[in-house]
Amino acid sequence: MNNREFLEYMNTHDYVSKDEPILQKFYELSENARKITMELNNKYHTPEEIRELFSKLTDKKVDKSFRLFPPFYTECGVNITVGKNVFINACCKFQDQAGIEIGDNVLIGHSVIIATLNHDFDIENRLSMAAQKVKIGNNVWIGSGSIILPGITINDGAIIGAGSVVTRDVPENAIAAGNPAKVIKHIEAKK
Repeated sequence: MNNREFLEYMNTHDYVSKDEPILQKFYELSENARKITMELNNKYHTPEEIRELFSKLTDKKVDKSFRLFPPFYTECGVNITVGKNVFINACCKFQDQAGIEIGDNVLIGHSVIIATLNHDFDIENRLSMAAQKVKIGNNVWIGSGSIILPGITINDGAIIGAGSVVTRDVPENAIAAGNPAKVIKHIEAKK
């Protein structure tokens, strides 16, 4: 299975059984991601070199406006898509097998975790996983230490308060904070 076939599979399936052969691709991608992130995280790189390594990790060329402060961790890499003018601060962890889409002009604070998989609650199938993509719109700011759970959409202009656990979609131009995160305010768009 190549990366394109993996992405097609993950975009059409919301459940991955513990008995499916695709799990072997999970392991292969994980090994590749570990190799690239070890290189990224364990010595100094210029911004250009960071973009080159991140492009290799995601198997997609990132825009020259992309910025990342290592260390950065992921279990897959190839199912991350980032827009223009995205900044990812240090110590973030992305579990992207089911897909993480990040729009333009997005700020992601220190130690943010984005998850796209959940294990089955049934003991006999605990190694099986529910797979749900995370979508982050344009002009979003995610505060440090936040956790974004599988299947969440954070709509354009939203802000996630530091340390929040996002368990449901966040509306456009809303500020959500807490555990679980709740909308506490709306931002008025400037004219």
